[in-house]
Amino acid sequence: MHLNIPTILTLSRIAIIPFFVLFYYLPIKESNLICTVLFVVAGITDWLDGFIARRFNMMSRFGAFLDPVADKLTVAVVLILLVDRNPTPYPDLLMAIPAAIIIGREITISALREWMAEIGEGTKVAVSWVGKVKTAAQLVALPMMIYREPLFGNIPVAEIGFYLLYLSAALTLWSMYTYLKCAWPALKRSANDS
Repeated sequence: MHLNIPTILTLSRIAIIPFFVLFYYLPIKESNLICTVLFVVAGITDWLDGFIARRFNMMSRFGAFLDPVADKLTVAVVLILLVDRNPTPYPDLLMAIPAAIIIGREITISALREWMAEIGEGTKVAVSWVGKVKTAAQLVALPMMIYREPLFGNIPVAEIGFYLLYLSAALTLWSMYTYLKCAWPALKRSANDS
């Protein structure tokens, strides 16, 4: 297997995860800042690997497989850690709900995409604009909740991130409905063939 620059960037995103977990639990004052920087760096590498792959025609099947895996691993780990150490004044259950929705959707849609590809209908579950907006809301919400300290003394960063996470969870349900609606004819045919 030949590792090109986009794939190395994707692998670096996965390699950041253990360091993120370590710094998240280290009892040092700057842990939230370090974790926020690590998450933002992971986000930049996500954009950069896609840009380089498209711009310089360095796309590979392995990279296409690995990129969403790295994204989902990063988001799932961050959500689990945020549930464990809820940075908001809201009850832990309210933190667990959007985390469960987002992680559950990622597992469901990943399995659906894989199954649809196997039956030759993978293009019916392509990324939609709702999914892109959901991802954007997530990528703003999560670093705000990781950082968790008020900005300029009174801007409640964790709380704003919390509301954006709920927006992301709502968009997650909407995009999952859209994917399932597109895949429904194939799912129905498959159920009838069984």
